Amino acid sequence: MKARWWVATVLLALVLLGIAFPFAWRAWVEQRFARDIVAVGDAAPTRVAIVFGARVYGEGRLSAMVRDRVDTAVELYNAGTVQKLLFSGDNRFADYNEPADMMTYAAQQGVPLADMQPDYGGRRTYDTCYRARSIFGVEQALLITQRFHLPRALFTCTTLGMDVQGVAADRRVYGPASIQWSESRELPATVVALLDVVRRAPPPVMGDPISIQ
Repeated sequence: MKARWWVATVLLALVLLGIAFPFAWRAWVEQRFARDIVAVGDAAPTRVAIVFGARVYGEGRLSAMVRDRVDTAVELYNAGTVQKLLFSGDNRFADYNEPADMMTYAAQQGVPLADMQPDYGGRRTYDTCYRARSIFGVEQALLITQRFHLPRALFTCTTLGMDVQGVAADRRVYGPASIQWSESRELPATVVALLDVVRRAPPPVMGDPISIQ
């Protein structure tokens, strides 16, 4: 009887630990990297800014969050804070190309094509960070995305060997449905990020080195 009680107690403790861990881990990542998130005017001069992709609609038409990311990157570029913009995103389908649409939009804002680099293999945050370091030779960068995403992006890129600072691209109040979904997915995504950096598996898309340093 005592043995069964002990086993049941251990199993319950493991279940509770499993439930609590994602929340504790996300809280630690947020606290650890909070000091590395800055506004545009406080960003340290760095050669490269990595702009994370998300939903686009073709021909340079971007979702609100992506447009804010690109606008933030362009502002940093125009201020002379960065010299190169690395646009990373998904391009696995013939009619869908996040990096190209972000570059089209940035070009419309006056950024020369020579100072932009597409990364067509950035399907996930881990892929973007891994490829930035391994394919594009980035050692130091500003990460451009929304504040809710920055702790995970900073953790991933830092753990993969880059010296990075996050610039929050929140330039408006986003729709409740959009922001709630985006923020809620960060909890499991931050746990997956831990597993990713432990495994260190190459992303599905790799390729030859392209130095932009």
